Amino acid sequence: MTPRIVIVGAGFGGIGIGIQLRRAGIDSFTILEKADGVGGVWRANTYPGLTCDVPSHLYSFSFEPNHDWTRRFPPQAEILAYLERCADRHGLRDHIRLGTEVVAAEFDHDRGGWRIELTGGERIDTDVLVAATGQLSRPAYPSISGLDEFEGKLFHSARWDHDYDLAGKRVAVVGTGASAAQFIPEIAPGLSRLLVFQRSAPWLIRKPDRPYPAWERRLYRRLPWLQSASRWWDYCAYELLVLAFTRARWLLKPFERRYRRRLQREVDDEALRARLTPDYPMGCKRVVIVNGYLETMARPNVELITGPIERVSPGGVVTEDGTEHDVDAIILGTGFQANDFLAPMRITGVDGVDLNETWRDGAEAYLGITVSGFPNLYILYGPNTNLGANSIVYMLESQVRYVLDGIEALGRDGGAALDVRPEVQRRFNDELQRRLAGSVWQGGCTSWYVNETGRVTNNWPGMTLEYRRRTRRFDPADYRAVRAG
Repeated sequence: MTPRIVIVGAGFGGIGIGIQLRRAGIDSFTILEKADGVGGVWRANTYPGLTCDVPSHLYSFSFEPNHDWTRRFPPQAEILAYLERCADRHGLRDHIRLGTEVVAAEFDHDRGGWRIELTGGERIDTDVLVAATGQLSRPAYPSISGLDEFEGKLFHSARWDHDYDLAGKRVAVVGTGASAAQFIPEIAPGLSRLLVFQRSAPWLIRKPDRPYPAWERRLYRRLPWLQSASRWWDYCAYELLVLAFTRARWLLKPFERRYRRRLQREVDDEALRARLTPDYPMGCKRVVIVNGYLETMARPNVELITGPIERVSPGGVVTEDGTEHDVDAIILGTGFQANDFLAPMRITGVDGVDLNETWRDGAEAYLGITVSGFPNLYILYGPNTNLGANSIVYMLESQVRYVLDGIEALGRDGGAALDVRPEVQRRFNDELQRRLAGSVWQGGCTSWYVNETGRVTNNWPGMTLEYRRRTRRFDPADYRAVRAG
């Protein structure tokens, strides 16, 4: 029996598993995408200066190399074009429904499959549900009083308003994370005034970016093994960094010293240097790989404000010291709701169990992919599969292989739904949390890696090579069969 498969999301995860399903001769799948095109976060995010912080040769599918990257670190438009080409080249367009958002999914025990509800009330039945919505798809809006009373222009960096002309404007940016650190240097020169509101200073590393000249791209096309060698060199270099985040935190000390020396060289103002110096261990929050940020902070039209925001007024931002900063526009660079996996979908499993209730103390899944009580549900880029270093595309390829093995096992078992055993999931996650307790992500800072209960729910505690080994084979003994009826 060939099962019916529904995939939610047409980013790297959804496109990757769609390609591999077709390669396996399985065409009984549909990809549901709420946007008007494929690409996921690389379609939704279009802010100025947006590039990936993983080298282009590594931030792509191993089975679909791109010899035409124009830079060592790919810009947003090229990543989106790459994903669109992948969808076209592998015949996925007929399997994709755009403008289709999933509201809820419920496991139907009588039928042994999932019933999916879409916006507008339409319902779809499927045997297997694959959630490829990722961790960085829903913008996080800060809880600041008065945001809805602001009379100027207000938008989130993940929903950039390109119709609004920033030239000559007074602009406030809330946040100094990875997104803000990229767009701030791009917009600052054209503004009359830029106020950057910082809660904590980021650790910065220079991005070793450069263009790929035409001759080099021709060389990669003619000798593709050279690009493969470049990919593996980058992979091994990033893989070693994982040790610094997990087991050998002392390896980060040279990077910390290097950043402090940069501050001394590039920022003359002693008070500004102090505000740009992090007060937590490197890696505890996401390390920002970017160029031009420090130089921008030292510009005469830029002011870095570290005092807490009390509220937003109709005309600007009011800090706790009572100062009102008048601005024409506010840009929220406040990141994503990374801990709310699969939200806002309502996922209901066996016996009416709600996934949000199951995860009330923090999301967890076996191998980050399957959750006990939710048969035939597979998650790509799920809990504890994010990385402090290296390429998430590599992790996704590991997960896709595991899911395809699970789908094949489903067919061998006569169509019974497969539910990971609770003791298997518990042992796995107990091990993860023990290992994560010694990681830099438990270094005492507040970050999106850690949920409200203090658990690291996003990051993988080891090397990506270990994850690939552990997902190489789908073991039916880890699962129990759930028969229809």
